Amino acid sequence: MKTIIAKYLNKELFSGVLLISMILLAISLKNSTFEPSYNNFLNTQISIEFSNLFLIKRTVIQWVNNGLMSIFFLLIGLEIKRELLTGHLSSASKVALPAIAALGGMIFPAILFIFFNFGDQIALKGWAIPTATDIAFVLILLTILGNKIPTSLKIFLMTLAVFDDIGAILIIALFYSSELSLSSLVFAFFSIVILFLLNYFEVKKLGFYFLVGIFLWFFILNSGIHATLAGIILAFAVPLKSKTNQNKETSPSKILEHHSRFWVNYYILPLFIFLNTGIDLSELTLKNLTTNLSLGIIFGLFIGKQLGVFLFTYFCVKLKISKLPALSNWMHIYGAAILTGVGFTMCIFVDTLAFEGYNYISDLNKIAIFIGSILSAMIGFIILKNSNIKNNS
Repeated sequence: MKTIIAKYLNKELFSGVLLISMILLAISLKNSTFEPSYNNFLNTQISIEFSNLFLIKRTVIQWVNNGLMSIFFLLIGLEIKRELLTGHLSSASKVALPAIAALGGMIFPAILFIFFNFGDQIALKGWAIPTATDIAFVLILLTILGNKIPTSLKIFLMTLAVFDDIGAILIIALFYSSELSLSSLVFAFFSIVILFLLNYFEVKKLGFYFLVGIFLWFFILNSGIHATLAGIILAFAVPLKSKTNQNKETSPSKILEHHSRFWVNYYILPLFIFLNTGIDLSELTLKNLTTNLSLGIIFGLFIGKQLGVFLFTYFCVKLKISKLPALSNWMHIYGAAILTGVGFTMCIFVDTLAFEGYNYISDLNKIAIFIGSILSAMIGFIILKNSNIKNNS
């Protein structure tokens, strides 16, 4: 178990370092003489047309946020499906603690954000921004900590992040969809039916799923529901197991997860970060950082996440619903709870949905996301580093 987790964390470490590099590059270009070129690249129009039936015209940043990020959500869906059927989410005893902790980690940040922005209808669009955790950056810190924390605590955090992703998906579906197109929804429904018929008849060729998935993405894009949800639906349609003969078993889902992880970690997420974190630092003033909107995000991430995760974990254990992870103590749990305030990618993604068209507001929000995430990373890391219990699991 330790060897598998170590390999996984090392891969995630490199991916996380790459994301940090893209943030620095984007900010550097945005605040240099290259800003016009950077902006022009973001807003370059790209069209895809197939006869007179299929026409999509979007800017580069829209293609990435609505198109390529669907592959990111495809990967999340594949991970969730695997964990639900065969992994850490396959039994109630395994899921109770991280699931309850994740719920607290979404409720408290939202409450804090609403508290700061109550009455401001525009600002309240962003209530979900501080509810998400970016597990890639959390895993960087876990890798650096090494054996200073128990393996069971790493598994707890990784499982919590899965539930956090589920929560983010539900929030996007329920609260960040525009006016719905009935005709597009009907076509999307038939696409979903075809996907699950492919699954039912144990079709194992991924090409068939991709073909129907493209049409599903197109119909959802035009339905008013956020297009990235097509990735989740496609993930749950791809078979987890498929027997090719008596002696060999292959998994279309695992094959797809393996290949999509490479593209997501090394191309899609870095490109998303590069296009969405070009922040104009001239707006970085004390006045802008102390607006209710900024404070709602900062306090939501740094205070709300840790309070929600820690308190819900505490009551879950005290009520004997579940037990602490093996070899872990309450200082470990508190440090881990603080780390869940590292938002970055998922928070920025929700921000792009909440304040699309409000570029000035969005830039300030990204600065607040960075501040809340960096505070959470620094304090959580220090607490876990000084927890004084070696990992002997």
